[in-house]
Amino acid sequence: MDMINEVELLTISQVADITGLSVHTLRYYERVGLIHAIDRADNTHRRYSRDDIGWIEFLMKLRATGMTITDMQTYAELQRGGDATLPERVEMLKQLQRDVETHIAELNAHLGLIRYKIEFYGGIIAEHGLEPRCE
Repeated sequence: MDMINEVELLTISQVADITGLSVHTLRYYERVGLIHAIDRADNTHRRYSRDDIGWIEFLMKLRATGMTITDMQTYAELQRGGDATLPERVEMLKQLQRDVETHIAELNAHLGLIRYKIEFYGGIIAEHGLEPRCE
């Protein structure tokens, strides 16, 4: 392995620090096929590339949007299938987009109610000269 590639490769602990995922989660993601088999050094320790980190960060975003692990596994398998699977991946992402937009609309409705209550209670506080309690 040349010196440049060696410098660019990171240990599982370094990747955990960068991504905020635990070492256990990174191993789990590899075990269930979300992450391809990670290259290993001569001492068998995992060595992650910058591309691996980019993929992991993408998976984290999918998970944060509510995508299930099962759907993430399907997406990862399709991704490994190359460009021939682009139509299926686009359809999965379109469905995820619809789901996220629906969730955002629901959250905005909840936020509207919270804003209303703050304004309503603020009016009562002002009307009665009440001071907010600081705890």
